Amino acid sequence: MDKGLPWTEKYRPQKLSDVTGQQDIIKILQSYVANQNMANLMFSGTAGIGKTSAAVALAKELFGENFSQNFLELNASDSRGIDVVRGEIKDFARTLAFDTNFKIIFLDESDALTTDAQQALRRTMEKYTKTCRFILSCNYSSKLIEPIQSRCVVFRFKKLSPKEVEDKLSGIAKKEGIFIEPKALSAINYVADGDLRKAINILEAAASYDKKIEEKTIYIVSSRAQPKEMQEMILLAFSGDFLKARERLDTLMYDYSMSGSDIISQLYKELLGVDEKQIDAKTKIQLIDEIGEYDFRLTEGANERIQIEALLAQFGKYKK
Repeated sequence: MDKGLPWTEKYRPQKLSDVTGQQDIIKILQSYVANQNMANLMFSGTAGIGKTSAAVALAKELFGENFSQNFLELNASDSRGIDVVRGEIKDFARTLAFDTNFKIIFLDESDALTTDAQQALRRTMEKYTKTCRFILSCNYSSKLIEPIQSRCVVFRFKKLSPKEVEDKLSGIAKKEGIFIEPKALSAINYVADGDLRKAINILEAAASYDKKIEEKTIYIVSSRAQPKEMQEMILLAFSGDFLKARERLDTLMYDYSMSGSDIISQLYKELLGVDEKQIDAKTKIQLIDEIGEYDFRLTEGANERIQIEALLAQFGKYKK
């Protein structure tokens, strides 16, 4: 393996059988390889769960040494207008495949295409059915027009389980000659939340920090607070001790360099984990409603510090 590559590329699956998780989907893709034929496909799901890896591995197994001549990968978020469909995609689709029956165009982040580009893509998919197949990858299939969805077999990729992520990371750690503590593995799972690409990036960053990876190292390199620190801030704010809760916020924003949106996301996640003896279920619902309001304010461009302090102040109002 090339030592100069980032670990996400160094350990990218080369065969369908190497793809982590998604066993049911992989079985169907392997049947396409066995039959040397496939439909237009749509891979839908969150980031870092194997959509691109599955598409590239499928093409490599179908085309073998002719992979580069018969496979075109484009990122729709870079070129999202109608010109890329009329130009590069159409030019590739109209030519005959090299030593096989069809070519594959893989369009990553296809939900970023404009409506006009999607209409043009629909017509291209119809016109070049005999010479080309399309694999469309997206985070939200609902953002693609219905005529495109109806022309594809839709596969919905799910988040990877903690065990699947841990098994993959343990394998990488062994190959790289690093030691990772079980608590550190759990911390990576907590931060990555089923995103394997993110988990591998965190592992690589932690390995450059120290060859023996501890739990605290993970939170340092990922700029995240430990769960207990976030829960402490929640309980201080809820008890009405705003000044101490504000001190905890200082630690998160300045020591961990957390952004406002990161704090809001982790605040929501940890609120759900607080013992119901400390905050009951009905109060949690009210607090989540407040978190949703302040999250919206941040997305609208409000000042992070002011809004999160205001949110902590609101928490104190619900103490019974």
